[in-house]
Amino acid sequence: MLLAPALLAQTDLGGNGVWFPRHVPDLGRGIQVPFLPAAKAQFEANQRAKENSNDARCLPPGVPRILLTAEPFQIVQQPNRILFLYEAGAHVWRNVWMDGRPHPQDPNPSWLGDSVGHWEGKTLVVDAVGFNDKTWLDDAGHPHTERLHIVERYTRTGPASMKYEMTIDDPGAYSKPWSASTAIPFRQGESLQEFICLEGERRVAPER
Repeated sequence: MLLAPALLAQTDLGGNGVWFPRHVPDLGRGIQVPFLPAAKAQFEANQRAKENSNDARCLPPGVPRILLTAEPFQIVQQPNRILFLYEAGAHVWRNVWMDGRPHPQDPNPSWLGDSVGHWEGKTLVVDAVGFNDKTWLDDAGHPHTERLHIVERYTRTGPASMKYEMTIDDPGAYSKPWSASTAIPFRQGESLQEFICLEGERRVAPER
């Protein structure tokens, strides 16, 4: 049985506007990433083949990469779930269930995984598993396996800013969990735009 929904959110992560991340191309910059040997070799191969990354093929970029590219998203809070609506990745969306449900015991691997959340004070904590292994963690090409487990923390630090923290736990690719963080600005009054992705075409982002 599911627990009672969290009827009152601790923080409003929405508003009249969009969150517009700064581009973070390399999560490992300034960090000693604890690669396992196979993951290190895959990372080096990915760096030599960036033209084959998912965004060039109209495929979802995955988590956390979708939040590290300069593409806007909106957060819609409901009593039993929080929706992340992304302009990137051909307008994919993500459910974060807030009603106390556990992860499926054997989730079907997917691009954005299975996400459940809770509030720790004013911070939204999202626990995500069930990813396929077809995405990179960032533009630099950090790989992951289907054993990937991500814990994200979203803390609104002001009307126009949010701290985004992530912990990567993937025993198939890394010898221990590792973490990174960034700040995401809010653009008041803006909205998501129509974006049609055509495989093989190079997208030039419009001025905003």
